[in-house]
Amino acid sequence: MALKGYTKQKNKTNSPYYLENILETNEHPEDHREYVMFHGTTKEATELIKKNGFTPSREELGPGVYVSRDIGKAIKYPLGVSNNKRRVLKVRVDVGKVKIIDQQNHPMQETWHTEHGYDTAWVPPGVSMVLSNQQGNCIYDPKRIKVMQVMKVKENNISRHRHLQSGVTPEDSHVYVMYHGTSKQAAVEIQRHGFTPSTDGMLGAGVYVSRDIRKAIKYPIGADDSDRMVLKVKVDVGKVKIIDVQGHDRQYDWHTHGYDTAWVPPGVDMVPSNQQENCVYDPKRIKVMALLKVAILKKLNPSLEVES
Repeated sequence: MALKGYTKQKNKTNSPYYLENILETNEHPEDHREYVMFHGTTKEATELIKKNGFTPSREELGPGVYVSRDIGKAIKYPLGVSNNKRRVLKVRVDVGKVKIIDQQNHPMQETWHTEHGYDTAWVPPGVSMVLSNQQGNCIYDPKRIKVMQVMKVKENNISRHRHLQSGVTPEDSHVYVMYHGTSKQAAVEIQRHGFTPSTDGMLGAGVYVSRDIRKAIKYPIGADDSDRMVLKVKVDVGKVKIIDVQGHDRQYDWHTHGYDTAWVPPGVDMVPSNQQENCVYDPKRIKVMALLKVAILKKLNPSLEVES
């Protein structure tokens, strides 16, 4: 049975200009926004959800549908079920009005909707409210949730979505989608002849890309949006070295020590934007997927206008 509205949604997401609104797992969701999340369940339960929609359950946040922005959490459910019987539902959630529940026995832990009018309860990661200590969301009204995709629990499915959160540490020998901001003229040259590595930079020689498109759209610095392009690329990161402090011993010579990619996490004050960065030594590890005009990106994804 086809999911109601699924074909229309799938066609929309085929556009390279469509950006999935996935927050970092520790980032506060804004009221009245839509976000991509994940729900772990069984193969059999998936068929029932496709047929009848979600049925609320009752857990630590009271009644509702439990979903997570962390696919690494969703793949673990249901507990005690083998991976070949598990499915992960990729869903789009209209969160409505959001209440943060950041401690056990919070005064609104089970009454956030029934007595206080909130639509979603959000538990941040690291507050020891769930066994995994990962973030979670409870949506009171199942009608706020639309299924976009049903996935088997396989590594290629999981890694494809992990790239969307810029704070997740890249795993060795994995392929991730990233972005490179440049001018229109340079973008055409790259498409024709491939990337030319920078000879210097914060991490030394290599091609600089980011998993955070909000960083890529700012380049070239000082250019008008009408002349900016973002290259959506697929990167085989190979062996990854984390550079998380200015003056790191391997900041400039990581490649001579056998690493293929250097990664600067977000929030370590190594770049002015404080956003994450990657330097890939060998341009052959990078494949261009699409050339995107920044002006159109911002028009179709208004949240980017706010970020820049």
